Amino acid sequence: MTTDVASPSTFDDDRALVAALREGDEDAFRELVARHHGMLRRVASIWVDERVVDEVVQETWTAVITAIHRFEGRSSIKTWLFRILVNQARKRGTRERRSIPFSAAAPRDESPIVDPDRLLHPELGPNYWPAAPATWEGDPEGRLLSSEIRSVLIAAIESLPPAQREVITLRDVEGWDAAETCTAMGISSANQRVLLHRARAAVRGAMEEHHGG
Repeated sequence: MTTDVASPSTFDDDRALVAALREGDEDAFRELVARHHGMLRRVASIWVDERVVDEVVQETWTAVITAIHRFEGRSSIKTWLFRILVNQARKRGTRERRSIPFSAAAPRDESPIVDPDRLLHPELGPNYWPAAPATWEGDPEGRLLSSEIRSVLIAAIESLPPAQREVITLRDVEGWDAAETCTAMGISSANQRVLLHRARAAVRGAMEEHHGG
């Protein structure tokens, strides 16, 4: 689901890019923006209204320019950018009275991930699918309706609680792996799995409803 288009890199790795940024290399900054601007906008929209997303992202890039000399390389520059963005978005969210405490980023939710009535096999009993969930792969009509389906997916993700939306955005939209998602969000591996599972289940539920069950 990643939508950013990567341009050919003139920097071999993060270290070369950071070194160039510290020297004030404009090409390095343009490459950093090309790599991550879309991700910053998508994550910012979790915390603030769409009307101020671009302002928050601009504040983030300004903070990056100011702080690049303090970047210690303990995480990837992508994770570092994410943390700056979230800090900027939360500050703006406070002013907009839409902030959510970071302590609430991974709330406990004991509700079933899937409706228990759907997990009742006639022979194996509860907690087993009576039939595997339907797949939409290879559906010609589905391909023709791809723009409509994309709209359903986006709406489903945007309706998720912030923590779930953040995890599914990083994992399934941005293509981050589990480890860097945990580091960026400051949550445990187990918590990340639960949040992602719930988010994916909710999105799939929305898709099933769209397809008529």
